[in-house]
Amino acid sequence: MTQQHIRLDEYLGQAFDRIPVAMVVVNQQGAITRLNRLAETTFGYQSEELLGRPVEVLVPERYRHAHPGYRRGFQTEATARPMGAGRDLSGLRKDGSEFPVEIGINPVETGEGPMILSVILDLSERKQSERRIHEALREKELLLEEVHHRVKNNMQVIHSLLDLQVLKISDPDLVTMLRDSQNRIRSMSMIHQTLYQSHDFAQVDFQQFLGELLPTLMDSYGMVSGHVAIEVSANNVKLPINEAIPCGLIVNELVSNALKHGFPGHRRGAIRVGLQQETNGNVELSISNDGIEIPSDQNLERNGSLGLQLVQLLTRQLQGTLEIQRANPTCFTLRFSLGRRA
Repeated sequence: MTQQHIRLDEYLGQAFDRIPVAMVVVNQQGAITRLNRLAETTFGYQSEELLGRPVEVLVPERYRHAHPGYRRGFQTEATARPMGAGRDLSGLRKDGSEFPVEIGINPVETGEGPMILSVILDLSERKQSERRIHEALREKELLLEEVHHRVKNNMQVIHSLLDLQVLKISDPDLVTMLRDSQNRIRSMSMIHQTLYQSHDFAQVDFQQFLGELLPTLMDSYGMVSGHVAIEVSANNVKLPINEAIPCGLIVNELVSNALKHGFPGHRRGAIRVGLQQETNGNVELSISNDGIEIPSDQNLERNGSLGLQLVQLLTRQLQGTLEIQRANPTCFTLRFSLGRRA
Protein backbone atom coordinates (compact mmCIF):
# COMPACT_ATOMS: atom_id res chain seq x y z
CA MET A 1 0.00 0.00 0.00
CA THR A 2 1.41 3.45 -0.92
CA GLN A 3 2.08 6.18 1.61
CA GLN A 4 -0.79 8.21 0.08
CA HIS A 5 -3.25 5.33 0.61
CA ILE A 6 -2.03 4.92 4.22
CA ARG A 7 -2.63 8.61 4.91
CA LEU A 8 -6.09 8.42 3.30
CA ASP A 9 -7.08 5.37 5.38
CA GLU A 10 -5.86 7.11 8.52
CA TYR A 11 -7.86 10.20 7.60
CA LEU A 12 -11.03 8.19 6.93
CA GLY A 13 -10.53 6.30 10.20
CA GLN A 14 -10.22 9.57 12.11
CA ALA A 15 -13.32 10.96 10.38
CA PHE A 16 -15.25 7.80 11.29
CA ASP A 17 -14.38 8.33 14.95
CA ARG A 18 -15.22 12.03 14.91
CA ILE A 19 -18.64 11.82 13.25
CA PRO A 20 -21.16 13.07 15.87
CA VAL A 21 -23.46 10.04 15.58
CA ALA A 22 -22.98 6.50 16.81
CA MET A 23 -21.89 4.16 14.01
CA VAL A 24 -21.49 0.36 14.05
CA VAL A 25 -20.23 -1.80 11.16
CA VAL A 26 -21.52 -5.38 10.97
CA ASN A 27 -20.40 -8.16 8.60
CA GLN A 28 -22.55 -10.67 6.73
CA GLN A 29 -22.51 -13.03 9.69
CA GLY A 30 -23.90 -10.31 12.01
CA ALA A 31 -20.62 -9.80 13.90
CA ILE A 32 -19.49 -6.30 14.87
CA THR A 33 -16.29 -5.37 13.00
CA ARG A 34 -15.98 -1.73 13.93
CA LEU A 35 -17.62 1.04 15.95
CA ASN A 36 -16.77 4.67 16.52
CA ARG A 37 -16.17 6.50 19.78
CA LEU A 38 -19.72 7.82 20.11
CA ALA A 39 -21.05 4.28 19.73
CA GLU A 40 -18.77 3.24 22.62
CA THR A 41 -20.13 6.10 24.73
CA THR A 42 -23.73 5.47 23.73
CA PHE A 43 -23.71 1.76 24.60
CA GLY A 44 -21.16 1.96 27.45
CA TYR A 45 -18.60 -0.45 25.94
CA GLN A 46 -14.99 -0.27 24.88
CA SER A 47 -14.38 -1.33 21.26
CA GLU A 48 -12.47 -4.48 22.21
CA GLU A 49 -15.48 -5.68 24.24
CA LEU A 50 -17.71 -5.69 21.15
CA LEU A 51 -15.49 -6.53 18.19
CA GLY A 52 -16.40 -9.96 16.85
CA ARG A 53 -19.54 -10.25 18.97
CA PRO A 54 -23.01 -10.54 17.39
CA VAL A 55 -24.74 -7.18 16.96
CA GLU A 56 -27.72 -8.62 18.85
CA VAL A 57 -25.79 -7.92 22.08
CA LEU A 58 -26.89 -4.28 21.57
CA VAL A 59 -30.54 -5.28 21.22
CA PRO A 60 -32.91 -5.87 24.20
CA GLU A 61 -33.28 -9.60 24.80
CA ARG A 62 -37.00 -9.70 24.01
CA TYR A 63 -36.26 -8.57 20.44
CA ARG A 64 -33.17 -10.70 19.76
CA HIS A 65 -34.98 -13.70 18.29
CA ALA A 66 -36.42 -11.58 15.46
CA HIS A 67 -33.39 -9.41 14.77
CA PRO A 68 -31.33 -11.90 12.65
CA GLY A 69 -34.31 -12.28 10.32
CA TYR A 70 -34.55 -8.52 9.85
CA ARG A 71 -30.80 -8.36 9.23
CA ARG A 72 -30.88 -11.11 6.60
CA GLY A 73 -33.84 -9.43 4.92
CA PHE A 74 -31.87 -6.22 4.61
CA GLN A 75 -28.90 -8.05 3.12
CA THR A 76 -31.10 -9.29 0.28
CA GLU A 77 -32.41 -5.75 -0.38
CA ALA A 78 -29.05 -3.99 0.00
CA THR A 79 -30.51 -0.47 -0.14
CA ALA A 80 -30.11 2.25 2.47
CA ARG A 81 -33.22 2.75 4.58
CA PRO A 82 -34.40 3.44 8.12
CA MET A 83 -34.69 0.37 10.30
CA GLY A 84 -37.97 -0.53 11.96
CA ALA A 85 -40.04 2.15 10.18
CA GLY A 86 -43.23 2.76 12.13
CA ARG A 87 -41.96 0.90 15.21
CA ASP A 88 -40.36 2.14 18.42
CA LEU A 89 -36.82 0.75 18.60
CA SER A 90 -34.67 0.36 21.70
CA GLY A 91 -30.96 -0.12 22.31
CA LEU A 92 -29.37 -2.01 25.21
CA ARG A 93 -26.45 -0.56 27.15
CA LYS A 94 -23.78 -2.59 28.87
CA ASP A 95 -25.35 -1.82 32.26
CA GLY A 96 -28.64 -3.38 31.11
CA SER A 97 -30.54 -0.13 30.69
CA GLU A 98 -32.61 0.44 27.57
CA PHE A 99 -32.99 3.67 25.59
CA PRO A 100 -35.03 4.71 22.54
CA VAL A 101 -33.13 4.79 19.24
CA GLU A 102 -33.56 5.61 15.59
CA ILE A 103 -31.43 3.52 13.23
CA GLY A 104 -30.43 3.99 9.62
CA ILE A 105 -28.79 1.02 7.85
CA ASN A 106 -26.63 1.26 4.75
CA PRO A 107 -24.83 -1.38 2.64
CA VAL A 108 -21.08 -0.75 2.18
CA GLU A 109 -18.45 -2.58 0.14
CA THR A 110 -15.09 -3.13 1.84
CA GLY A 111 -11.91 -5.04 1.12
CA GLU A 112 -13.24 -7.66 3.55
CA GLY A 113 -16.52 -8.08 1.69
CA PRO A 114 -19.98 -6.45 1.97
CA MET A 115 -20.82 -4.93 5.33
CA ILE A 116 -23.75 -3.15 6.96
CA LEU A 117 -23.17 0.32 8.39
CA SER A 118 -25.66 1.21 11.12
CA VAL A 119 -26.12 4.84 12.12
CA ILE A 120 -27.73 5.06 15.58
CA LEU A 121 -29.37 8.13 17.11
CA ASP A 122 -30.04 8.14 20.86
CA LEU A 123 -33.56 9.59 21.23
CA SER A 124 -33.58 9.69 25.04
CA GLU A 125 -33.38 13.47 25.32
CA ARG A 126 -35.88 14.00 22.51
CA LYS A 127 -38.34 11.57 24.09
CA GLN A 128 -37.96 13.27 27.48
CA SER A 129 -38.61 16.66 25.88
CA GLU A 130 -41.67 15.29 24.08
CA ARG A 131 -42.91 13.81 27.35
CA ARG A 132 -42.46 17.11 29.19
CA ILE A 133 -44.28 18.99 26.43
CA HIS A 134 -47.09 16.43 26.42
CA GLU A 135 -47.45 16.66 30.21
CA ALA A 136 -47.46 20.47 30.08
CA LEU A 137 -50.12 20.45 27.37
CA ARG A 138 -52.20 17.98 29.31
CA GLU A 139 -51.99 20.14 32.44
CA LYS A 140 -53.08 23.14 30.38
CA GLU A 141 -55.98 21.19 28.89
CA LEU A 142 -57.13 20.08 32.34
CA LEU A 143 -56.92 23.66 33.62
CA LEU A 144 -58.91 25.00 30.66
CA GLU A 145 -61.50 22.25 31.06
CA GLU A 146 -61.93 23.24 34.69
CA VAL A 147 -62.17 26.95 33.82
CA HIS A 148 -64.82 26.39 31.13
CA HIS A 149 -66.70 23.99 33.38
CA ARG A 150 -66.77 26.51 36.24
CA VAL A 151 -67.78 29.39 33.96
CA LYS A 152 -70.64 27.33 32.54
CA ASN A 153 -71.79 26.28 36.02
CA ASN A 154 -71.65 29.85 37.34
CA MET A 155 -73.78 31.02 34.43
CA GLN A 156 -76.29 28.28 35.18
CA VAL A 157 -76.46 29.52 38.79
CA ILE A 158 -77.19 33.06 37.56
CA HIS A 159 -79.85 31.64 35.24
CA SER A 160 -81.49 29.86 38.19
CA LEU A 161 -81.38 33.01 40.34
CA LEU A 162 -83.22 34.91 37.61
CA ASP A 163 -85.79 32.09 37.57
CA LEU A 164 -86.39 32.68 41.28
CA GLN A 165 -86.68 36.42 40.69
CA VAL A 166 -89.28 35.90 37.96
CA LEU A 167 -91.49 34.03 40.46
CA LYS A 168 -91.67 37.15 42.63
CA ILE A 169 -92.56 39.58 39.81
CA SER A 170 -96.05 40.14 38.44
CA ASP A 171 -95.21 42.86 35.88
CA PRO A 172 -95.14 41.07 32.47
CA ASP A 173 -92.70 43.58 31.00
CA LEU A 174 -90.19 42.95 33.77
CA VAL A 175 -90.67 39.20 33.37
CA THR A 176 -89.92 39.54 29.63
CA MET A 177 -86.76 41.52 30.38
CA LEU A 178 -85.55 38.87 32.83
CA ARG A 179 -86.32 36.09 30.35
CA ASP A 180 -84.31 37.91 27.70
CA SER A 181 -81.40 38.19 30.14
CA GLN A 182 -81.69 34.47 30.86
CA ASN A 183 -81.43 33.70 27.15
CA ARG A 184 -78.29 35.81 26.84
CA ILE A 185 -76.70 34.01 29.77
CA ARG A 186 -77.75 30.65 28.36
CA SER A 187 -76.20 31.55 25.00
CA MET A 188 -72.81 32.20 26.62
CA SER A 189 -73.14 29.07 28.75
CA MET A 190 -73.81 26.96 25.66
CA ILE A 191 -70.64 28.23 23.98
CA HIS A 192 -68.61 27.09 26.97
CA GLN A 193 -70.49 23.78 26.94
CA THR A 194 -69.59 23.33 23.27
CA LEU A 195 -65.93 23.98 24.10
CA TYR A 196 -66.05 21.60 27.05
CA GLN A 197 -67.53 18.79 24.97
CA SER A 198 -65.22 19.24 21.98
CA HIS A 199 -61.95 19.60 23.98
CA ASP A 200 -60.93 22.22 21.40
CA PHE A 201 -60.24 25.35 23.37
CA ALA A 202 -59.16 27.44 20.40
CA GLN A 203 -62.21 26.96 18.18
CA VAL A 204 -65.97 26.75 18.73
CA ASP A 205 -67.93 24.55 16.34
CA PHE A 206 -70.57 27.18 15.61
CA GLN A 207 -72.88 24.82 13.77
CA GLN A 208 -73.02 22.57 16.82
CA PHE A 209 -73.62 25.59 19.04
CA LEU A 210 -76.49 26.82 16.85
CA GLY A 211 -77.98 23.33 16.82
CA GLU A 212 -78.28 23.54 20.62
CA LEU A 213 -79.18 27.23 21.01
CA LEU A 214 -81.95 27.66 18.43
CA PRO A 215 -84.25 24.84 19.63
CA THR A 216 -83.89 26.27 23.15
CA LEU A 217 -84.98 29.70 21.92
CA MET A 218 -87.94 28.13 20.16
CA ASP A 219 -88.97 26.53 23.44
CA SER A 220 -88.68 29.91 25.19
CA TYR A 221 -91.23 31.38 22.79
CA GLY A 222 -93.51 28.37 22.60
CA MET A 223 -96.40 30.32 21.10
CA VAL A 224 -94.61 30.45 17.75
CA SER A 225 -92.74 27.13 17.78
CA GLY A 226 -95.52 25.38 15.87
CA HIS A 227 -95.66 27.73 12.90
CA VAL A 228 -92.20 29.28 12.60
CA ALA A 229 -89.37 27.18 11.17
CA ILE A 230 -85.67 27.83 11.77
CA GLU A 231 -83.12 26.93 9.11
CA VAL A 232 -79.37 26.85 9.78
CA SER A 233 -76.48 26.89 7.33
CA ALA A 234 -73.13 27.15 9.10
CA ASN A 235 -70.95 24.92 6.86
CA ASN A 236 -68.96 23.55 9.82
CA VAL A 237 -67.44 26.97 10.52
CA LYS A 238 -65.28 27.14 13.66
CA LEU A 239 -64.63 30.45 15.41
CA PRO A 240 -62.15 31.47 18.12
CA ILE A 241 -63.92 31.92 21.45
CA ASN A 242 -63.35 35.72 21.40
CA GLU A 243 -65.42 35.88 18.22
CA ALA A 244 -67.81 33.03 19.02
CA ILE A 245 -69.27 34.66 22.14
CA PRO A 246 -70.23 37.99 20.44
CA CYS A 247 -71.59 36.10 17.42
CA GLY A 248 -73.58 33.80 19.70
CA LEU A 249 -75.09 36.76 21.53
CA ILE A 250 -75.95 38.47 18.23
CA VAL A 251 -77.74 35.35 17.01
CA ASN A 252 -79.55 35.12 20.35
CA GLU A 253 -80.75 38.74 20.15
CA LEU A 254 -81.87 38.75 16.52
CA VAL A 255 -83.57 35.35 16.58
CA SER A 256 -85.32 36.23 19.88
CA ASN A 257 -86.44 39.55 18.41
CA ALA A 258 -87.87 37.82 15.33
CA LEU A 259 -89.68 35.23 17.44
CA LYS A 260 -91.19 37.90 19.70
CA HIS A 261 -92.22 40.49 17.10
CA GLY A 262 -92.02 39.05 13.60
CA PHE A 263 -94.86 36.53 13.61
CA PRO A 264 -97.91 37.83 15.50
CA GLY A 265 -101.24 36.07 15.43
CA HIS A 266 -99.77 32.66 14.55
CA ARG A 267 -98.39 34.02 11.31
CA ARG A 268 -96.36 31.36 9.52
CA GLY A 269 -92.83 31.85 8.30
CA ALA A 270 -89.18 30.98 8.69
CA ILE A 271 -86.04 32.33 10.31
CA ARG A 272 -82.75 31.58 8.58
CA VAL A 273 -79.30 31.74 10.18
CA GLY A 274 -76.29 31.52 7.89
CA LEU A 275 -72.57 31.62 8.66
CA GLN A 276 -69.76 31.34 6.15
CA GLN A 277 -66.02 31.90 6.32
CA GLU A 278 -63.78 32.67 3.37
CA THR A 279 -60.20 31.49 3.01
CA ASN A 280 -58.90 35.02 3.71
CA GLY A 281 -60.49 34.99 7.18
CA ASN A 282 -63.54 37.13 6.37
CA VAL A 283 -66.70 35.93 8.11
CA GLU A 284 -70.32 36.67 7.21
CA LEU A 285 -73.17 36.02 9.64
CA SER A 286 -76.73 36.61 8.45
CA ILE A 287 -80.04 36.31 10.30
CA SER A 288 -83.14 36.77 8.18
CA ASN A 289 -86.88 36.18 8.51
CA ASP A 290 -89.96 36.58 6.33
CA GLY A 291 -92.12 37.97 9.13
CA ILE A 292 -93.31 41.53 9.65
CA GLU A 293 -90.95 44.08 8.14
CA ILE A 294 -89.21 46.78 10.15
CA PRO A 295 -91.06 50.12 9.64
CA SER A 296 -89.11 52.50 7.42
CA ASP A 297 -89.62 55.35 9.88
CA GLN A 298 -88.15 53.45 12.84
CA ASN A 299 -84.71 54.80 13.77
CA LEU A 300 -82.81 51.68 14.81
CA GLU A 301 -79.78 53.67 15.92
CA ARG A 302 -81.70 55.78 18.45
CA ASN A 303 -84.97 54.03 19.16
CA GLY A 304 -83.99 50.39 18.79
CA SER A 305 -84.59 47.90 21.56
CA LEU A 306 -81.94 46.96 24.10
CA GLY A 307 -81.32 43.85 22.01
CA LEU A 308 -80.60 45.86 18.86
CA GLN A 309 -78.36 48.23 20.81
CA LEU A 310 -76.49 45.20 22.11
CA VAL A 311 -76.12 43.87 18.53
CA GLN A 312 -74.58 47.17 17.42
CA LEU A 313 -72.24 47.20 20.44
CA LEU A 314 -71.10 43.63 19.70
CA THR A 315 -70.56 44.53 16.04
CA ARG A 316 -68.17 47.28 17.10
CA GLN A 317 -66.45 44.84 19.45
CA LEU A 318 -65.83 42.55 16.46
CA GLN A 319 -64.65 45.56 14.42
CA GLY A 320 -67.22 44.56 11.85
CA THR A 321 -70.02 46.11 9.81
CA LEU A 322 -73.76 45.53 10.16
CA GLU A 323 -76.07 45.80 7.17
CA ILE A 324 -79.83 45.91 7.80
CA GLN A 325 -82.47 45.07 5.21
CA ARG A 326 -85.90 45.99 6.59
CA ALA A 327 -88.10 43.79 4.39
CA ASN A 328 -88.41 41.03 1.75
CA PRO A 329 -86.94 39.48 3.87
CA THR A 330 -85.88 41.29 7.01
CA CYS A 331 -82.16 40.54 7.18
CA PHE A 332 -79.24 41.51 9.40
CA THR A 333 -75.83 40.79 7.87
CA LEU A 334 -72.70 41.05 10.01
CA ARG A 335 -69.29 40.98 8.32
CA PHE A 336 -65.96 40.93 10.13
CA SER A 337 -62.45 39.64 9.67
CA LEU A 338 -60.67 37.28 12.03
CA GLY A 339 -57.36 38.78 10.93
CA ARG A 340 -58.17 42.25 12.23
CA ARG A 341 -58.21 41.33 15.89
CA ALA A 342 -55.15 40.53 17.99
